Amino acid sequence: MAMNREQRRYLQRQGQMDSDGNAVAQKREPRQTTAVKDRATPLEYASGVRTEMRKVSWPTRNETVNYTIVVALTFAFVTALVAGLDWVFAKGILEVLRLSDNG
Repeated sequence: MAMNREQRRYLQRQGQMDSDGNAVAQKREPRQTTAVKDRATPLEYASGVRTEMRKVSWPTRNETVNYTIVVALTFAFVTALVAGLDWVFAKGILEVLRLSDNG
């Protein structure tokens, strides 16, 4: 495998290559098998969900109203923009086709 001096030194520092440039065989450690816990019971699951829901930072009523207004206005603006562009492009295409029909 072709490698530059920097890569060779890096592998030597990591203990993956000896000073001659040969790969060092490393003995793998056997995997530790840990006892896998069974799935949570419905009661444990509900308790965990309840605990996590207490940590949530819920918006106030005023924040919710403000966010709803912002979303509604943004939706109306983007809808009007797309509809307007659609109308402009439709008129433009019809005009181009009308000019080519006469010519």
